[in-house]
Amino acid sequence: MNEEIMQTVTHTSYQQHLEAHKLPLIIRVYGVLLIVDAALSLPTFVMLGVDTVHALYTNPITHTPTLTSILAHSDGVLQFGIMCALAALGIGIMRNRRMQVARYAYAIMPFTVAQGLIDLALYGVSAHQLTALVQMVILIAVSVTADPSLFDERQLQRKLRSMNARDAYEEALRINMVGRDLSGKGYIQLDFFNLFWVFVVSSVIGLGIETVYHFILFGEYQDRAGLLFGPFSPIYGFGGVLLTMLLNRLYDSNVVLIFLASAIIGGSFEYATSWFMQVAFGITAWDYTGQWLSIDGRTSGKYMIMWGILGLVWLKLCLPNLLKLINRIPWKWRYSVTTIAVIIMLVDIVMTLMALDCWFTRASGIAPGSPIERFFATYFNNDVMAHRFQTMHLDPSSAGRL
Repeated sequence: MNEEIMQTVTHTSYQQHLEAHKLPLIIRVYGVLLIVDAALSLPTFVMLGVDTVHALYTNPITHTPTLTSILAHSDGVLQFGIMCALAALGIGIMRNRRMQVARYAYAIMPFTVAQGLIDLALYGVSAHQLTALVQMVILIAVSVTADPSLFDERQLQRKLRSMNARDAYEEALRINMVGRDLSGKGYIQLDFFNLFWVFVVSSVIGLGIETVYHFILFGEYQDRAGLLFGPFSPIYGFGGVLLTMLLNRLYDSNVVLIFLASAIIGGSFEYATSWFMQVAFGITAWDYTGQWLSIDGRTSGKYMIMWGILGLVWLKLCLPNLLKLINRIPWKWRYSVTTIAVIIMLVDIVMTLMALDCWFTRASGIAPGSPIERFFATYFNNDVMAHRFQTMHLDPSSAGRL
């Protein structure tokens, strides 16, 4: 009963102050720039589309498209879609629709990541990813500023000197409502703050599970980390985020449904990750060829069952405890700690991608030329990379680079 009252009161407070508080001026300026950019870019995209259709009509493709050409065309289509979505985001900002802006920003994020990954597969580590990274940082800033749930938290932080506000916060903690989806449509609020810590915790837990599993199965310790520094496996981190987002509305559903959904989502994600690693860097990190229900060696029935179990345990057991763990971060430090952690994680991920790219370049027979390439050749040479990423096998000929 207390939970229902808290949901009703908080949801009502959203509606009362969302329209009353305008988005900051800098975000409104950003919204105008998005609309202007879309208006200026649209004619170019239309002309490119017309030229492409005309070229296909006059000179039909008679050969099988290459992986590189498919990636290049996919990149163009994705750019056009993101431009349209950003224009819609700009309109939402100008209309001061906080909830709509937050939803658009969160929706555009995965497509921005996808564009960055395609560019990474086509060009390696280059300025193309810098554009995607800057856009991602801006989207995060916009979503955090506009998101109603995070807006409420900041408002409540400012009012903690008031005993009533303090009592409300303590009551929310007592019935485990902080970080929850107050609309009742899901278990956890899918905001950047929560999803970032889901990523971090999943990366650590996943690495621990895989390391112990390999030790029990083969009787040897093997470094299964996926980043240059720290006990992190980003595959499990992104897998945890994906399972959380897609299973959030099923948190109270039948366990069989959750298991089947987790198995399909996890197997699909594992397949896509294996494919991307090979296309972008020529890396094969696992091969399940010959196993039961193996699909191109990238996933199998055995590991889909494991993903199903992991998803079930994650949703029913880990996620509630994760929220309790997150809420142990004092509110005074809540955003500062998260900001510092995000910066550290981004540095780790960027350096890992650059190290993998330089490893790929050296394996392709190209001597280090730039200062950055010489830096990684000195401190993260082939032996260091092979030792850190012990499960990865690199074959540049299987990549899809331009």
